[in-house]
Amino acid sequence: MEYTLVKKNFKVVGIKGNGAFENFSEEVPALARQVLSRSNEIANHLGIEVALFEPKRESAHLVGEYIVGLLVNDALSAVPDGMEFVEINQQFVSARDKVSNISSLHSNLLKWGDEKGYTRNLESYIVETYHPIEEAEEEVQIYLPIF
Repeated sequence: MEYTLVKKNFKVVGIKGNGAFENFSEEVPALARQVLSRSNEIANHLGIEVALFEPKRESAHLVGEYIVGLLVNDALSAVPDGMEFVEINQQFVSARDKVSNISSLHSNLLKWGDEKGYTRNLESYIVETYHPIEEAEEEVQIYLPIF
C-alpha cells in the first residue's frame, strides 16, 4: 500500500445530505445513484464520482454532513437545481485500494499520517474518489485533510 502526501484541488458538483455517521454506508451510495441518474445535468463533469464527508470529531459527534457528486473542470457554467458547487484546495494524506478494503484503508491511512507527524484538519471534508476498474472491483482513493 502506497501512502502519499499531496496538495490537491477538488471541484465538485453534487447533492448534500446528512445523517448519523453509522448510516453513511447506506445513505451515501443511495445519494450517489441519484447523482449519477442526473449526471447529464452537470456540465463539464469529468466522469469521476466523488464523496465529501464531514470528519467525526469526537465520540459524541453522531450526525454528519456529506456531499456526493462528480468532479468538474474549471469551465463550470451552471449548477443544476438541488445541487451545489464545492471547491476544496489543500494538503492531504492519501492512499488507494479496493472499495471492499475501505475500512482498513481509512484506519491504516490515519495511522500512517499520525506516524509521520501530520495533524488532521477536522474542519475540512474527507474526500473519496471512486474509480471503476474493467473486469475488477472498483477502487477508492481516500484523501484525509491535514494542516
